[in-house]
Amino acid sequence: MAYLIFGLLVFLGAHSVRIVADDWRTRTMVRFGELPWKALYSAVSILGLALVVWGFGLARQQPVQLWSPPTGMRHLAALLTLVSFTLLVAAYVPGNSIKARLHHPMVLGVKVWALAHLLANGNLAHVILFGSLLLWSIFNFAAARRRDRSGGIQYPRGSAGATATTVLAGLGAWLAFALWLHGLLIGVRPFG
Repeated sequence: MAYLIFGLLVFLGAHSVRIVADDWRTRTMVRFGELPWKALYSAVSILGLALVVWGFGLARQQPVQLWSPPTGMRHLAALLTLVSFTLLVAAYVPGNSIKARLHHPMVLGVKVWALAHLLANGNLAHVILFGSLLLWSIFNFAAARRRDRSGGIQYPRGSAGATATTVLAGLGAWLAFALWLHGLLIGVRPFG
């Protein structure tokens, strides 16, 4: 469990700089240059992510069950992860209405994804991992919205075509992950 917690501290710590010290981040990036900053940020993020994956794998070998979620929570989780994948795709498809309306769909996607996994899993490692990501995404979304308001950022309206592309791509990514990749990469098949 220690590797999981340490990995989360490193990974989420790196991803929280804009939440707690955005001005410091900007000054440091100017002082050292954008490329060195991004290289350091990427290296720390990769290290943290590797520790999270390794630590979570170790923690799953000796699970500490806190509660047993009802079977219906898996169905709700499946629906929520579909929403999550669509939000994630919305962060990258230009000109879609989802991003135009929500502004930071990737962070919202992480929030929905973490909540879905908390609802469907009741062991300690899941609570630590997904609970941490849920809390981080709540604070990150609030900070991003504050930055938008203080910066006067306006998001252009989205088009129906880009929005349809976003929804279809989200559905396709969700199907691929739910039916094949989740079992291959995580070892758990959501649909049996």
